[in-house]
Amino acid sequence: EIELRLSFAVEIAYLAGAVTLEYFRRRNLSVERKADHSPVTIADRAAEELLRSRIAERYPHDGIVGEEFGTETGTSDYQWVLDPIDGTKSFVHGIPLYTTLVAVLRAETPCLGVIHAPAMFETVFAAKDGGCWHATKKGADPESARVSNVPRLNEGLLLTSEVGTFTTGRERNAIEVYHRLERASQLTRTWGDGYGYLMVATGRAEVMIDPKINVWDGAALLPVIEEAGGRFTDWQGRPSVYSGDSIGSNGLVADEVLGVTRGW
Repeated sequence: EIELRLSFAVEIAYLAGAVTLEYFRRRNLSVERKADHSPVTIADRAAEELLRSRIAERYPHDGIVGEEFGTETGTSDYQWVLDPIDGTKSFVHGIPLYTTLVAVLRAETPCLGVIHAPAMFETVFAAKDGGCWHATKKGADPESARVSNVPRLNEGLLLTSEVGTFTTGRERNAIEVYHRLERASQLTRTWGDGYGYLMVATGRAEVMIDPKINVWDGAALLPVIEEAGGRFTDWQGRPSVYSGDSIGSNGLVADEVLGVTRGW
């Protein structure tokens, strides 16, 4: 049952990604601001509407929660969690490092996840105990995805979505967390949002950290990172997508990162 949902999740992530590409780098794209001042576009809404309609057709008893259209309660043990464009700020600036995130929770625990980067032609997907898989061309056979074996931050790449959120994204200013991790790392880049976690899952970065996430940002990430052999936790080391912050790593550098983040 999980494998069938994973296959379907990958299928609809591709379809939603194709919707976003219809609007990507469109010069007259209208950008609105939500109540929290974050941007939203017609592409976000159109992609989520497609996802919701396809899920309702195939799995009418499953619940759905999405960034743009809220929660629909289901009667089964399963709930779909959707972020049609994770990285809308990147999207509206024409930066291809945005993703479509699709996850399924079973009893409120993520059991599968898809990170699809439409403009980068990359997808990673995983179901619990089924490994993590990396596809670079639609129709081509996916390959097994694994995190890196880099043992320390001073040999590794640190990623985050936006440095400013270490100041504005938390009740307590956490910019010192960022500065300490940056000093400890060999290289730091803001190849962020879902794409940063895709980088970790495919062994190209050692850690991706966010000081502020919502459940629709994190639900797809946990199974992907864990099935790739890494570790996904909140800043206190708990494997949770509900805590409001996140660390995805190759596992080997996790304790080094947590030594900085714990207590913030």
